Amino acid sequence: MAIWNEWLTWALLAAFFAAMTAILAKLGVAEVNADFAAFLRTIVVMVAMGLLVYATGKMHGASTITAKGAIFLVLSGLATGASWLCYFRALKLGPASQVAPVDKLSVVLVVVLAALFLGERLSLLGWAGAGMMALGAIFVALG
Repeated sequence: MAIWNEWLTWALLAAFFAAMTAILAKLGVAEVNADFAAFLRTIVVMVAMGLLVYATGKMHGASTITAKGAIFLVLSGLATGASWLCYFRALKLGPASQVAPVDKLSVVLVVVLAALFLGERLSLLGWAGAGMMALGAIFVALG
C-alpha cells in the first residue's frame, strides 16, 4: 500500500483551508450577526464554485445526475448550511481554539456513520485513532 496517495494531498489541503476558515471566520464574525456571516460566506462559496465549474467546463455533470444523487446532494447541502449556522454561532460565542476542535468531532462521527451506513470497516488501530481524536477534541475544548 502506498503511503502517500493523491487523496491525502487533497485531504491535507482541505484541513489547511478549514483551519484558515476558522481563523478568518472568527475575525469576521466579531463585527456582524453570526447568521448573516454564514449567509455571506455561503454566497462567496456559491459564486466561487459556480465560476470554477464554469471555467473548467465541468457543467456537463448536471445532465448526468440521477434523482437519487440529486436528493442526497440537496440533503448534504442542507446539512452543510445547518453546520455552518451552528459553527458561526459557536465562533461568535466562544474561542476559535476551542470551537474548531469540537467541530472536528465530525471526523469521528463520519467514522462511526460510515461504518454503520456505508459498511466501511476500520481496523482496531483505526478505531483507536478515532477514539484518540475524540479525546483530543474534548481535552482541547475543556482546556
